[in-house]
Formats: sequence, structure tokens, C-alpha cells
Amino acid sequence: MEVQFTALHWVYLAFIVFILALLIKRRDTTLICVAGIFTLGVIATETLSGSVSGIFNSFIYAIKELIGTILIISIIVAMSRVLIITGINETMVRPLTRFLRTPTLAYWGIGLIMMVTSLFFWPSPAVALIGAVLLPVAARVGLPALGAAVAMNLFGHGIALSGDYIIQGAPKLTADAAGLPVSAVMEASIPLVAVMGVVTTVAAFWYMRRDMKRGTWLDGLVAGGGAAAASETQIVLPANIRKSLAVIIPLLFAADVAAMFALNLQGGDATALVGGTAVLILAAVTLLAHRNKGLEQTTAYLIEGFQFGFKVFGPVIPIAAFFYLGDAGFTALFGPTLPETSHGIVNDLGVGLAHHVPLNEAVSAVTVTVTGAITGLDGSGFSGISLAGSIAQLFASAIGSGAATLTALGQVAAIWVGGGTLIPWALIPAAAICGVSPFELARRNLKPVLIGLAATTVVAMFLI
Repeated sequence: MEVQFTALHWVYLAFIVFILALLIKRRDTTLICVAGIFTLGVIATETLSGSVSGIFNSFIYAIKELIGTILIISIIVAMSRVLIITGINETMVRPLTRFLRTPTLAYWGIGLIMMVTSLFFWPSPAVALIGAVLLPVAARVGLPALGAAVAMNLFGHGIALSGDYIIQGAPKLTADAAGLPVSAVMEASIPLVAVMGVVTTVAAFWYMRRDMKRGTWLDGLVAGGGAAAASETQIVLPANIRKSLAVIIPLLFAADVAAMFALNLQGGDATALVGGTAVLILAAVTLLAHRNKGLEQTTAYLIEGFQFGFKVFGPVIPIAAFFYLGDAGFTALFGPTLPETSHGIVNDLGVGLAHHVPLNEAVSAVTVTVTGAITGLDGSGFSGISLAGSIAQLFASAIGSGAATLTALGQVAAIWVGGGTLIPWALIPAAAICGVSPFELARRNLKPVLIGLAATTVVAMFLI
């Protein structure tokens, strides 16, 4: 199929290259994305008013696409806040601590508990939910604080967030950017997330045990840190109520998962089920804890959650707005200004690339992994996965297959690098809870994560 390129294609490609260059230099890309939207608007509409309006309308378009993800994360954070303050989270986790009797069991136990919790609560709230309870247990059995931080970090911000199978925020972003169903990206990500998770956590454990035996393990403790620093003003609930809620809440989320399978709920429907359950839990626990002030406190917790959600997604919105223009978003905003034979800017570039560059599965997989990792250098993880999805679709169009696998690979690379396992300023939640230096935690994670990315990329080559 002959592709007809226009100025829109070349300008879009030029801005992608520019954005990648800025990410490599660890510079913010928001202003460049806005400039890209404006420039594309000028070319498409040939009017100043249309291009200026296009900036605002593109933000609205991005928010409409992302609002479900923003809301679910905000609500989960709000709910986790009240569970921490009432001590319900401690009651939920305490029975599991009896199994953590050696440093090895503590490492894997804390990691697995963190992973499961992060799937439902998202990693940053999950760190606060379980860190204060499990960290003293780890120290008691001989697992260093830095070892506990590595486990919580790799299993939570790594495995759980890169798959994000319950809340589905990450696959929603990458799937939209690649023009694929969320379910396709989630299914394709399962073997990649599994390989990345196993290789990385095993490598990290091996390095930790080796250095502890050699006496070269430095714990990177910082003064004034640790779980104690993250303590909250507690609201005392009767023990029987606290214990009952500690059983009921996990059962409610387990029922949600069962309903997802039974009713074949995916994407927005699955997110809505989890979100509605979280709102009901938030309201019920707040009323029990605050009694006469329950009405006002429910709103206060929601405000805290929304502040967190928009703080996380504030940088994402303008970036996603630009990358949505690579697919259906362009026509929605600027009308049918592309050639009639066009299937979207990204798809056109992919087809054109296939005609001029000798691409294969190996080159595509390596390039998508590197692109995903670069997009994570800003320390967000989420801000760049729209680009990772767009690049994956471009290469999939060029080689004629593997769209879902390449998209999932870009997602895994971006989240593992930027979501909170390698970039020091993204490691602060886990580092603060454990009282260790985020720079030392990043250094400890570096080799295991790079080994995992290499192994995952090789596996993706055979799956494309």
C-alpha cells in the first residue's frame, strides 16, 4: 500500500524525536508536547484560532480518555488513607507476618504481599499500607531495611504496576496509544511481566545474599527515616470491628475479581467495579471511624485522593494529548485533514518505514525496549507509556505483526524504569518508609532491572 506523507507526518515524527532527546537528557517534555499540538493544529486548520483552541481541546480529549484511570487511583488512595489511620491495614497484614521467620522468607514474603496489595491498591498507597507493619518484622529476622525496600519496590512498582491487571491504568494508556483493545495488551503482557518479574527479583536476591556474605552490603540508612516517620494519628476502633473489617475488605475485592471472570468484565467495566467497591469501603469505614464527622471526613479523604491523582497525572495529560493525535484523536480534534488513504499518522509512518528500512522482530523489540526505558527517565513511568504505545504500533505496522506484544514490552520497560525502580526521585515512597537512601536503593536495583529487561526483550522477540 502506497502511503501519502504530508507535512503533518514529518512534523509529528520530528516532535517525537525531539521528545525522546529531551527525555534522554532528563528534561521535562510538557511544553514541547504543547508546542507539537499547536504546530500540528496550525498545519491542519491553517488558522491561529483553530490551532490555539486545539491545545485546549486536546487536553479535554486526553482527560476524557484518562478520567477513569485518574478517578480509580484517586479513590484507592483515599480509601487506603482511612485504612491506615484506623489501623485496619495493620490488622489485615499481621497474620501473614508469622510466616516471615528468616531473611529469605522475609524477602519473598514481603515482596509477594506487596505485589498482591499493589494490584488492588496501587504501589504508592500499598507501601504505606504494609510497610509500617512488615518492616519491623523483617528487621527482627535479619533482613536489612534496604533488602526490604528492594523487595517492596521490585514486586510493587515493578511487577504489579507494569502489569496493572486489576486497576488497568497502564494497559489503558498504552493500548489507547497503540489503537488496540486493553484486553489484547494485558494478555500479551502476561509472559513478559512474568519473565521480567522472576529474573529481576531472583537477580536482586542473589546479589543481596552474595554481598551480605561478603560483608559488602551497605544498608543506606538515612537519619529520621523509616516506618516510624510515616506514622499517622490513629483513630481507635473496637478490636472486634477492626478484625471484622480486616476480613471483609479483602473478601470484597476478591469478590470483585471473581465477578470479573464470571461476567467477563474488562477495561472500564472492571475498573468501575473496583472503584465502586472502594468508594463504599471508604464511606463505611469513615462513618464508623469518625461518627458525627463522617460526612465531612469522607469528602476530606476524597479530596486527598484527588490531589494525589492529579499530581501524578498532571504531567501525563499534555503528553498523552500529543500522542493521541497519532491515532484517532487527530481526526476528532482537527477533522478529516489527513489524506483519504491515511490510517492515522503513526500507522502511516509504520507502513512507510516498512518500505524503506529493513526491520525484523529483533530490531523492533530492542528499539521498543530502549524507547520505553528512555520514556521512564523522567521518573513518572506513566507520562511516557503513550509514546511507548505509539512507537510499538509504528514498528508493528512496519513488520506486519506483534502489535500487542511490542506494546506490552514498551509498557513493561517504561514502568520498570520510571515507575519507581531505577529513578531516585521515583523511589522516594519505598525509600522513605524503609528509612534508606533512594539513591542507594536505585543503585541496588540497577543490575537486576537491566538483566530483567534484557531477558524480557529476548523473550518478546520470539513472541512477536
